Amino acid sequence: MIPRYSRPEMADIWTDRNRLERMLEVEIAAAEVMVKEARVPARALAIIKKKAKINVGRIQAIESRVKHDVIAFLTQLEEAIGPAARYLHLGLTSSDVLDTALALQMRQAADLLIRDVQTLRKTAAALALKYKHTPTVGRTHGVHAEPTTFGTKVASWYAELGRDETRLKEVRAVISRGKLSGAVGTFAHNTPAFEARVCKILKLEPETVATQVIPRDRHADFMCALGIVGGTLERIAVEIRHLQRTEVLEAEEPFTEGQKGSSAMPHKRNPIGCENICGLSRLLRSNTQAALENMALWHERDISHSSVERVILPDSTILLDFALHRMDGILSGLRVYPERMRQNLSKTEEFVASEKILLALVKKGMARQEAYEMIQKHALHAWMNGTSFRSLVESDPAFSKRLTARELAGCFDLAEHFRHVGDIFKRAGIK
Repeated sequence: MIPRYSRPEMADIWTDRNRLERMLEVEIAAAEVMVKEARVPARALAIIKKKAKINVGRIQAIESRVKHDVIAFLTQLEEAIGPAARYLHLGLTSSDVLDTALALQMRQAADLLIRDVQTLRKTAAALALKYKHTPTVGRTHGVHAEPTTFGTKVASWYAELGRDETRLKEVRAVISRGKLSGAVGTFAHNTPAFEARVCKILKLEPETVATQVIPRDRHADFMCALGIVGGTLERIAVEIRHLQRTEVLEAEEPFTEGQKGSSAMPHKRNPIGCENICGLSRLLRSNTQAALENMALWHERDISHSSVERVILPDSTILLDFALHRMDGILSGLRVYPERMRQNLSKTEEFVASEKILLALVKKGMARQEAYEMIQKHALHAWMNGTSFRSLVESDPAFSKRLTARELAGCFDLAEHFRHVGDIFKRAGIK
């Protein structure tokens, strides 16, 4: 399930070896607590720590016969350790080990994703500062609205990535839960104090109330956080794709030396990286749906969730790790064209004064709807006939008798739109 070109560090978390080593980590932590509780001889623990070695191939061979992953894991350890292995897994059920080990794996993955988001935020901050005062047109419904700056647009990405970082840190705590309460969560063979001590060694919190498994709302919460981060990346990617359209061409993703855009059209430079990220975000959202479906299990548990998690957790964390890394490369090498932004802005530069004129007239005592209709009439006429909106407004006595020439000229001053850019950056924490 590991996609091609995945970054090895994240992929390694979901290998059989790491999963089995985390299971062994849980078993040894349990044995350590049992030594302190005088339930396991200290000498036996020393032997276990010395001889316990994971042999993935041997475990897989045993599992092919016994058809049970934890039994195969314990059998291989018995072969490696010898008689002292009887002190492993005392009073535990399979899910005690599997779910607690899975929490360790998810925490490892969360740590990498948090690091990825932090790296991308730094890149976004640098890009925002570089173009902090670069004018560009803002668009609503895909149509020119009022001016903004390209840096302000990127600052919005930076701020959202900050929320993503917070979200991942919060959900890291949600999934950092261990469970060693036995077959149906009643501590029939161990105690809550034992569970708490084991979890402390593993730097986990004990599950509040478990059944045979840790409730899957935690895993669904984790997956929803990944889906939202993917949504942030898609938002950025869609914006860049629109800006790269030939008719707009205000920015475009990097195009490296020797890269080809089309097998048929040598001139093409396509936003393939951003399109790839959009596709990956769809997968993340669909996997989130599967995680939500996993929440409802029969009674104290069934295993319908298990097969799903073996796909969606590795796939989603690896996909998001890859997408964050790819977006960082795109923003690091983003080609930005301020002159083109200026050219596009000039197409509607006079029209963007409409709201300022409206507010100025209302301030002078004119009814809002009356002012709106006056301005709209001139704007529509200028747009349909290719004439100057500003000239129409300045030559209309209905405007000049209420607004001085200086006041009217001030409405067309684009700098007025940017006077709070510094405040926006301060709010976002970009310095």
